[in-house]
Amino acid sequence: MKHLALLRGINVSGHNMIKMEALKNMLENMGFTGVETYIQSGNVFVTSEEENGSAVGFKIKQEIYKVFGHDVPVIVVTKNDLELCFTNNPFLKEKEVDIKKLYVAFISKELPSSAINELKISQFKPDEAVIDGNRIFIKYAVGAGKTRLDQKYIEKKLNVTATMRNYNTVSKLLEMYQERIEQ
Repeated sequence: MKHLALLRGINVSGHNMIKMEALKNMLENMGFTGVETYIQSGNVFVTSEEENGSAVGFKIKQEIYKVFGHDVPVIVVTKNDLELCFTNNPFLKEKEVDIKKLYVAFISKELPSSAINELKISQFKPDEAVIDGNRIFIKYAVGAGKTRLDQKYIEKKLNVTATMRNYNTVSKLLEMYQERIEQ
């Protein structure tokens, strides 16, 4: 079964540095096949007999700690999760939306839509966010680097693990997922 593991917080501002070649070798040594990384920020496709994405993520997290000494959260997402980023995101339906300001926070568990109240999103205006299951669609007014509505805030307020990707990355990952399934 093919899985996409999203590693949170590696190779960011000199923290949790892991070379992609070393990560690939580690995963292959664990028995994963078809290991492919995309950019340096921790997007990794693996193939495994294991069907449970959470189990795959847990194994990868443990091995990263053992091999590299970094405590790196791992969220495994499906092709369907990526597709829903395009079909369910209300911000994509807006005319003249700036794709560069759209992000998706992938969450470690399903959230009820009422969880948006816990985020107290109104204090971040004009930034906007919408919860959709295990994803939070975010539209930043200025950009991801200039807001307090970030992954750390989301994790603290909702008591979850989260990792964020911009829309260009989500588009590329979906494209790569489709290519891998066709192989």
